[in-house]
Amino acid sequence: MGDESEWLKLPLDDRCVHKVWKARLHGYTEAIKYFGTLDSKSPEFTKYLGIIKKFVVDTNAVAQEKGLDATLAFLENAASAHKTCAEVSAGVVTKCLNSSRTKTKEKGIEILMVCIELEKQEIVIEEVMKGLTNKQPKIVAASILVLRTAISNFGSKIITLKPIVKVMPKLFEHSDKNVREEAKLLAIEIYRWIGAVFKPGLQKIKPVQMKELEEEFEKLPNKAPKQIRFLKSQQELKEKFEEAAAGGGESEDDDEDDVRPEVDPFELLPAVDVLSKLPKDFFENIEAKKWQTRKEALDNLLPLATSPKIEGGDFAELVRVLKKVVSKDTNVMIVTVAGKCLGGLAIGLRKKFTPYAVACTGAILEKFKEKKVTVVSVLRDAIDAIFLTTTLQNISEDVLVALDNKNPSIRAETAAFLARAMRHCTLTTLPKSLLKPLSAALVKKIGDTSPEVREAVAESLGTAMKVVGEKHLLPFIADLDKIKQDKIREWCEKTELATGGGKKKKEKSSETKAAPTKAAPGPSKAAAKPASAAKSKARPASASGAGKASKGKKKPKQSEETEKKSEPAYSPEDVDEKAAVALPATLLQQLGHANWKERLAGMEELTTKIHNMEKKDIDCQLYVRLMAKKPGYKDANFQVLKAKFALIGILAEKGKFSRTSGSVCIGGIVEKIGDIKQSATAKETMTSISEACSLQFVALEAVSYAFDTQKNPKNQSETLNWFAQAIQEFGFASLKVKCYISYIKKALGATNPAIRTAAITTVGTMYMYMGAPLRMLFEDEKPALLAQIDAEFQKVSGTSPPAPFRGIKKEEKRDDADGDDVEDDVDEEESEVGGSPSSIQDLVPRVDISDQITSSLIEELGDSKWKVRGQGLDRVQTILNSNKFITPNLGELPTALKPRLSDTNKILATNTANICTQLAQAIGPAIKVHVRTLVPGLLMLNCDSKPTVRAASVSALSAWEEQVGLAPFIEDELLNTVLAKESPFLRMEVFGWLEEKLAKYHTLPSDLALTVPILYTALEDRNPEVRKKAQGVLPLFMMHLSYEKCVKMTNKLKPSSKTQVMQILEKQRPNIPAKPGKPEKTKKAKTAAPPPQEEKKRPKTAPPKTSKSSKSKQEDEDVGPPVILNNLKDRRFRDEDNLKVLKWNFSVPRDEIIDQLKEQIQPCVSPSLFTALFHADFKYHITALTTLKEAVTSHKEACIGALDVLLKWVTLRFFDTNTSVNIKALEFLQVLFNMLAEEDYSMHDYEASAFLPYLVLKIGENKENIRKMVRSCIKTITKIYPASKVFQFIIDGLKSKNARQRTECLEELGNLIDLYGINVCQPSPPKALKDIAVQISDRDNSVRSAALNTLVQAYAIVGEGIYKMVGRLNEKDVSLLEERIKRSSKKVKSAPPMQEPKQTKQDAKKSMLPAPSNGTDRPSTAPPQSGGNIRSSNVPQVFKLDLDGLGLNDGDSNDNIPQLEDMDHVQDLLSDAVKLPQRRLQKPSLTVAQLDFIISQIASNDIAISLQSLKQLDEALQDSDRSKVLTDHIDQLVVTTSLQLRMAFSKYMSDETTSKDVIRMYRCLVALLMSLFQNRMLAMKASKDVLCDLVNGLITVLIDNRLEAFDDGPQVIRSINMLMVKVLDQSDPTNSMCALLKLLQEYVAHESSSPKFVQLIMKCLWRMVRSMPEIIHDINVERLLLSLHLFLKAFPSSVWKERTNDTPLRTIKTILHSLAKILGSKVLSYLVLINDKNSEVELYLKKIVRNNRKSVGGDHINGSVQETSNSSSTGNVASPRRGTARTNDILAEIFKRIGSKENTREGLAELYDFKCKYPDVDIEPFLKKTSPFFQSYIERGLKNIATEREKAQTEKQNKGRSVGSTDSISSVDSVGNLSAGQDVSTSQLRDRLKVLRARCGLDNGSEAVQDPVPVKSSSRPELVTSSSIESDSGHNAMPHLYQPQRITLGSSTSSAPTPAQVPDTNVDELRKRLERIKKGGSMK
Repeated sequence: MGDESEWLKLPLDDRCVHKVWKARLHGYTEAIKYFGTLDSKSPEFTKYLGIIKKFVVDTNAVAQEKGLDATLAFLENAASAHKTCAEVSAGVVTKCLNSSRTKTKEKGIEILMVCIELEKQEIVIEEVMKGLTNKQPKIVAASILVLRTAISNFGSKIITLKPIVKVMPKLFEHSDKNVREEAKLLAIEIYRWIGAVFKPGLQKIKPVQMKELEEEFEKLPNKAPKQIRFLKSQQELKEKFEEAAAGGGESEDDDEDDVRPEVDPFELLPAVDVLSKLPKDFFENIEAKKWQTRKEALDNLLPLATSPKIEGGDFAELVRVLKKVVSKDTNVMIVTVAGKCLGGLAIGLRKKFTPYAVACTGAILEKFKEKKVTVVSVLRDAIDAIFLTTTLQNISEDVLVALDNKNPSIRAETAAFLARAMRHCTLTTLPKSLLKPLSAALVKKIGDTSPEVREAVAESLGTAMKVVGEKHLLPFIADLDKIKQDKIREWCEKTELATGGGKKKKEKSSETKAAPTKAAPGPSKAAAKPASAAKSKARPASASGAGKASKGKKKPKQSEETEKKSEPAYSPEDVDEKAAVALPATLLQQLGHANWKERLAGMEELTTKIHNMEKKDIDCQLYVRLMAKKPGYKDANFQVLKAKFALIGILAEKGKFSRTSGSVCIGGIVEKIGDIKQSATAKETMTSISEACSLQFVALEAVSYAFDTQKNPKNQSETLNWFAQAIQEFGFASLKVKCYISYIKKALGATNPAIRTAAITTVGTMYMYMGAPLRMLFEDEKPALLAQIDAEFQKVSGTSPPAPFRGIKKEEKRDDADGDDVEDDVDEEESEVGGSPSSIQDLVPRVDISDQITSSLIEELGDSKWKVRGQGLDRVQTILNSNKFITPNLGELPTALKPRLSDTNKILATNTANICTQLAQAIGPAIKVHVRTLVPGLLMLNCDSKPTVRAASVSALSAWEEQVGLAPFIEDELLNTVLAKESPFLRMEVFGWLEEKLAKYHTLPSDLALTVPILYTALEDRNPEVRKKAQGVLPLFMMHLSYEKCVKMTNKLKPSSKTQVMQILEKQRPNIPAKPGKPEKTKKAKTAAPPPQEEKKRPKTAPPKTSKSSKSKQEDEDVGPPVILNNLKDRRFRDEDNLKVLKWNFSVPRDEIIDQLKEQIQPCVSPSLFTALFHADFKYHITALTTLKEAVTSHKEACIGALDVLLKWVTLRFFDTNTSVNIKALEFLQVLFNMLAEEDYSMHDYEASAFLPYLVLKIGENKENIRKMVRSCIKTITKIYPASKVFQFIIDGLKSKNARQRTECLEELGNLIDLYGINVCQPSPPKALKDIAVQISDRDNSVRSAALNTLVQAYAIVGEGIYKMVGRLNEKDVSLLEERIKRSSKKVKSAPPMQEPKQTKQDAKKSMLPAPSNGTDRPSTAPPQSGGNIRSSNVPQVFKLDLDGLGLNDGDSNDNIPQLEDMDHVQDLLSDAVKLPQRRLQKPSLTVAQLDFIISQIASNDIAISLQSLKQLDEALQDSDRSKVLTDHIDQLVVTTSLQLRMAFSKYMSDETTSKDVIRMYRCLVALLMSLFQNRMLAMKASKDVLCDLVNGLITVLIDNRLEAFDDGPQVIRSINMLMVKVLDQSDPTNSMCALLKLLQEYVAHESSSPKFVQLIMKCLWRMVRSMPEIIHDINVERLLLSLHLFLKAFPSSVWKERTNDTPLRTIKTILHSLAKILGSKVLSYLVLINDKNSEVELYLKKIVRNNRKSVGGDHINGSVQETSNSSSTGNVASPRRGTARTNDILAEIFKRIGSKENTREGLAELYDFKCKYPDVDIEPFLKKTSPFFQSYIERGLKNIATEREKAQTEKQNKGRSVGSTDSISSVDSVGNLSAGQDVSTSQLRDRLKVLRARCGLDNGSEAVQDPVPVKSSSRPELVTSSSIESDSGHNAMPHLYQPQRITLGSSTSSAPTPAQVPDTNVDELRKRLERIKKGGSMK
């Protein structure tokens, strides 16, 4: 289409990719305009996602430039533009940066900057870094320019500098000058941002270049650079900068932020591996006696230890040696060097040195006794460096001990160290719990005799005052005299904190700017961050940002906040003065009047006045104190007091209600909270105050006043009740539990039961938020009280806490400068999350066991004798058992336990692992300090070959992971260090453990990538278990690291390994699970959203308002159906199967579960419905349910497609406490299930398992209307889901602790048993009834009654058998059951199964039929219904017609009374023909649920029920229409039939009571299977495995000798024999043969198996082989050859040489030979499924194919002359009567049989039959191959046969005897394989006689056992009946092939008698017997 008029007609997206550049140019131009007009979320943008990358790589320069403009327009306007950043960036780097057009290059760089703005900076930098390695210098230079531009625009916080700094030396060495120049500019730009920190990265460049850079660095201004461009998420920051620029000049905040971004130089440094570079003899030399040797060893270590950055590893041994040198070495020089090494290690390792910090601190403090200044100086530096790796809390014990040391030098240095350490502390790291003991110890030493000690102590206390403030430290130094206090304050003023405290802002800013000039990379410098860096930006105006302002932002408004938080208290004079100004005098007089009516009127007037005031005019404290004046809040009149409380509530809502105001009135409110008249108002008032001042403040004031000040028990109990309710309304986030525990314990110990009850209720409410750890706080209570607490916990267990809907109110507008939100004023203590695990751990009292870890215990643990070591471990375990909760201070115990993890005695190693488990559980999260010491040993313990040792290790690792998470394992590089050990057991266990743990983490440290190379190695490990575990954990690694990163890491592998690993990665890619959600951050947002209120009362936690424009936009977008039809349901089910998603199983909905449901349900519903479904407001849920209810009728298919996710969402609503939502949800479910029942839908198991357990939970609801609706839903569900499966879910509900739920479940179980019979009980009736009977002994009366009623329902069906089913019960329960049965009106519907089989069948049938749907389900005790049949009575209607069974309903009958006719019309009536009514018998159609139920009943333990099911299915199979339902259930039917067949063989045959019914069972089973396999369409559906089970069962019955003891036993054997024929003929031949081969392989493997069984399997195979030419087109040859290959692989030919019988091998080779003969050389093309090149199948087939290429006449027959294949083929072609290949094969086989001495007669008969059947086929070519004598012998034989048959036919006609009816003849022919024209011999008549006797049910006696006469071969397949199974005669062509014996299937003997052994019988006698049998059969 070169013509412009043609491509202008194309769509815009086609023009943009047109082959003509002008078309593309025009398309780009139009696209720029078009993109600007679209909405950012327009679906039009999706068309360009795949082609936008082509815009930037356009081959035409002009078009490319315009394409770049179009790309920019796309990136700026499309919301989905971020998806194309990777492709666009790669194209820009490769095609734009090397362009000679300046604009092209500039636009390309701009595109990259826009991509960075779209939060894709990592992708952009990665692509640009690739450009640095390009061969074209132009691209390299341009790439450097891009990096410089990006850093200049976005700064070092957004652009990661670490990878750029690493490549800088290479860029300076580049051969191109322009590249070096650009590198120089890039280095200057980097230095401008990070300062001198950058210099260590330039150490490798040339001195000249470095000198030039130094000169440029000096020219740079001192002012720190600022970010110019901003990310998409930084728009608020961008607005702030724009406002500052518009205002002119810089604000004070800008000055504060005018510092360079902090970049830790430590991250830019290369790490040194110290451990690998240590001399091998280091540890020997350090222990040497000569000090020179020790000094030399330390000198070698010193340069390594002082490396700026050290690689992590196990430094425990090295640190131990150095600590020992410092502590015990007497040589000063050695101690000095050792101290330097320790300090260097601490600086280089940083936080990785934490495990060793505590031990080293104690040793160094003890060494401060040294007097040498050089030693002390080094030790100071060392301990200062070590402190930065730990916390003051960890080393406080050693510090306190050192302060009490007798040596003044130690005391002085310790105090000085403490002062230096406190400079690095903050309020958080120096809490009150730590400050108190340290201050007490220091105060004791401030009066020390040594002036150095006094000075150091004063400095320490001054530093502490600087950190925590004078207010907090003053209580500890209050007893000191003024001189000492002034000294402390002096030090406080002089001290400058490392965190920036004590400096003015300007000074701090200037000093921070000068700081980067120092290049020392020590951690102390890194820790000294400016305070301004910690300050957050201005609070955003949006509601989402409310309440999150940083502490630094509070300081400018501290006075306003303080006034609001706790304003100054008014004195009585102030109150009088202010009241006189604000209120009229008359009103004041009324308020204090003695008459209550005057006071009431005054309160009403005051209330009205305050209502009319503006918020800023309301002085809350004034009015609260005014009302407190006498009589105040103890007013005797309840009306006045009620008005006062109401007014306080109004003040709290309208005014600025401070805590000072609250403290005035809370006590008075608590005094009246127990008053029945004032209780409700008092509680509401306290709630209002809580919204104004925080719940923590009000609750603590109220509870403390109730229990400390006043003594009224009623007030105490009601206060606790209010507190419990307030927790549910406000949430648990702002409460500090520790404040209330003492009061709750006091209440629990009260004598008043109401107080105890209220306390228990409060504890139960707290339990919902805190969980099981809360119980630890009450373990010291009395057992009886603890039992009540446990009962309360059980009551609320599983209940999710309600979403809070109250909170501290916020002002809607911030026009005035009244300060920040009240929520920001909450104390620091209140801001802690009360229910978080860490706070709970803080509440638990812990014991310090360090004193119990004595030196003797440590010596025992390290003893050389294992018994002593074991005793030491026992001592440790005893200590841990006696102290459940301990502190992390373990002394030297971790170091002593570490070698025990690798103990040679495995018992001790296991015990040590168990001790580690106990340590983790006892210490809690604080165990993290010991991770580095013990976890490597625990991991290495998995190298052991003993499973018990590895199990103990995995258990310990799991315990540690629960406490500290996986991050420490990864951050400290423990995993990759340990996994580097090539131990299969280690990798197997660790990867398996990681597979369990990695899935629950949302984010993990990036160091996880270090483990990936080891994981790749494990994927190729020799050990299959290691490979399996590695493949199992691989998807989780890809989940955390991304698939792309894992693929990228394969580049370092060898090519062969990379190919294999990439295949595994691709295979496992679909199994990558979704990341779990972030529960910590999202939970508050979800639970804190309140319901919508009026505009004036909107709480601050409400969701943000939606503007009108956004609403209209949503309405415009949301025009589709509410429920969207798609095909994602099957995919969700596959994900469930493959375990790709989280199981829908929880006690309380977790955030990750909800996030997963959101992802699944979003494609199924409209956006507006999705918003409503997951909104925090319950009103939206009601709207969503209404919409869904309407969609059920209007969008049925869509609702069915989304049924699983809709049901899951409804389960979430079950956890809501709002009754309206629950009722609406149940109404929607009822409508939904009714629709599904009408559509005949069958609920999937996944849908049921995700929904029914939660519906059953709801049946225990308190409200009756909800329970009623749940019962209705369950009743409807049984129409779409099998009742037996519903039964299982309901019976699981009996495990609940809710008595009402158990009662309702039992009632529903009784209804199901009544409607569906006893077999609805699953997994079996006895098991289910036992579980029900257990409930008889329940302590709840209603549960007991319901259990008894349910058992009575079962008794009505099974009778006295109920007592056997329920098992052993105690006497009391049995008596209750018997009494209930006697008193009930239930009567046994049927007698026991064995006594009345007919009745049992009828009952069984009733129990299997579905419940009637006419709505007449009435209980037995209900009164008779009125209407309908008027003459109904209580008499049992035994002979009443079963209308339901006949397909008639009562509703169809006409109840109208007939009208009488006049006499005139009588004659006309009599003359009319009588019209008989037509029977309306209808065969009810089977639903899928009914069919599943009936099939499942086949395997019932009750024979009667099983027989009834067989009968029903047999009837269904006879009906062609109904049999279609079975199409998809064939495997299920055959499996249950096979199961019942095995049960009949194994169970019923051995039981005397049921053995008599076995024959009946066998007959019914055979009849059903015969009906099934007569239908070829259904028979072909049977799979291989199912056929294998069926054939196994049938043959097992055939060889069962016990059947001969029954009268009809032989008949059963013959029937099964005939069934075997049907199975082999009608089923899929591939499945049949593969099933037989599988059976043969299984039984050959067991040499003890029955030879008869194996022989019968082979006979079936021989029969299939004979029919193979006819069915070859139906056989899947590939699968058949694979089965043969598997057999020969399991049992190769070499194995059979050792066996006595090689018949199975010869059978396999016969099958192969037949396939090769039929398919020829093509058979080799079917070996595609066999991957084994050395397969015997392939070798054998090739051998046969080579033999078949020889001449057809290559075999000599009776001395005939051999001819060549060419002449033979030529003759065949020339002959006009040449037969087909098939007839030639048959003739060849016949002639071979004639040539055999044993089979000559049989061969001649077959040749005669062949000539009769194929008269046109010329047999001369075969006769010519034989000798003349043999030809004449054949001719004579054929003539004799013809004469004998003609004579026999003539005799038959003369006697006039008819063989029988046509049907009988055909049936006999089919059985005996005889044609009508054949002569009837004695053997043939005997065969016919056997078949007819078998069909008439007569016994054939011994004739059925041995049948010597073979059936003649024919071209069609034989039936395996009483005749034998012969092998194909063609198998004799090869001498090694097996000639099978002729033995009847099912015969009791394997011997094959020869014809001579069979006595001859008179032919006439046989004919007579045959006629008698035929006549008898026809009469019947």
